[in-house]
Amino acid sequence: MLNSLKSIEQIRAFIPSYIYEVGDVLNSAGYKAYLVGGAVRNILLGLEPKDFDIATDALPEQVEKIFPRSVGIYAKFGTVLVIMQSNTGERFDVEVTTFRKEENYYGGRWPADVKFTDDLYVDLSRRDFTVNAFAIDLNVINKSNAIEGEVVIDYFDGKVDLENKVIRAVGKPIDRFTEDGLRSFRACRLASVYGFTIEEATFRAIHDTLHVSKIVSMERIRDEFLKTIYNSAKPSYGIELLRESGLLEIFMPELLDTIGIVQPIFHSDDLYTHSLKALDIAEDSVKIAALLHDIGKTKTKIEDAKGIHFYGHDVVGAEMTDMILTRMRLPKSEVKRNVTLVRWHMFFYPSAQWRKEYADEDEVESVDGGGWTDAAVRRFVQKVGEDMIEDLFKLRIADATANPKMGFDQNELQVFSDRISDVRSKDMVLKVKDLDIDGDDLMAIGVNPGPEMGNILNALLELVIDDTGMNKKELLLNSAKDIIQKGKSH
Repeated sequence: MLNSLKSIEQIRAFIPSYIYEVGDVLNSAGYKAYLVGGAVRNILLGLEPKDFDIATDALPEQVEKIFPRSVGIYAKFGTVLVIMQSNTGERFDVEVTTFRKEENYYGGRWPADVKFTDDLYVDLSRRDFTVNAFAIDLNVINKSNAIEGEVVIDYFDGKVDLENKVIRAVGKPIDRFTEDGLRSFRACRLASVYGFTIEEATFRAIHDTLHVSKIVSMERIRDEFLKTIYNSAKPSYGIELLRESGLLEIFMPELLDTIGIVQPIFHSDDLYTHSLKALDIAEDSVKIAALLHDIGKTKTKIEDAKGIHFYGHDVVGAEMTDMILTRMRLPKSEVKRNVTLVRWHMFFYPSAQWRKEYADEDEVESVDGGGWTDAAVRRFVQKVGEDMIEDLFKLRIADATANPKMGFDQNELQVFSDRISDVRSKDMVLKVKDLDIDGDDLMAIGVNPGPEMGNILNALLELVIDDTGMNKKELLLNSAKDIIQKGKSH
């Protein structure tokens, strides 16, 4: 069986020398040492491991004694961080954990009772899935006469499940998911990332333990969700598993509301299907925005004699995106970035006359005389942000590519990009700080610091965006005096 996955020689090549060194030190001191966890799964699949964890029968205090350069990081769980150094001086941190059994879980995740053991089987039996319950014996792997059963310890037929591309719980699925509600999200993530299916009883247990998954912290759920969409070749598969299991409703119920929403005739799919297709196509930097770009349509749909419309769905969608991503505890900068992308994803640059004929009236930004003036371009860049233009174009490409009926031509984006570059090469004024005037200048003509000064500076910025020739101190001071005078007259 092992040869159909990876041979012993191939396994050896995946394990770095510093891991062997940790194993040798433990073995020399009379203790067992096994490579465990996701690293073993990846090695057997021929994938580069990201992290290496070692399990041992040595107690934490014994590990710390054996390795002077170490620190106990999770004392209750028996984990010691061992600091290793390569021949080139590069530092590597290796988690070494004592075999243990866990009981009486609480809070949907944490065991109240942790007991150390010297039995590897007991330790592996507490793992979540069979494909994560392997162990590689670091004491025998380098022996010339090593055989498969000695090198890879597989008590739960994980190699069969790897061959068959199946995610299966270790032992009784209902027990594994009752212990730790995050395992349900992890099952969907692993199936999505590796293109596996979830074994029937295991999948059924996810739904039966939703009450446990609901009390998992949103930060943990967020992390599993992000790994799903960024590490999967087809993240829509992971989203579908989350939906079918009931997990999606826990953290993103708004997406469920898109199911079955029919769009105008120039759309190929319902709103949910279109959103998932856009997600699959989108580059990483815009995947979240691609999934949520049309979320506002769930609250803006109207139907009249002319057909179905979603007036203002970009504005409503931005508000909903803010609420969803804030709830999921994404960093404020990421929330703001995605809100901006969703808000402005409906921009329309009339580079081709035929494009206007196909665009629905609620999807067209107002234009000036069939094209955008320099001022219109500057105003667009100001609203979106200079650093967001590239990602906004990526989102538009994903949105359009997911809907072949749109008749989208990527050359339009190139035309618009060239137009923006042309305007940006000139005197580009986008912020108050770009003005040839500041607060000190306004104070010199009697303006007090505070809201009044801010309003005047913003008004001057609007003037300069319309006409960059106005960005001269004397002209701005005269305009400021006019604004002050008009304010007094009112």
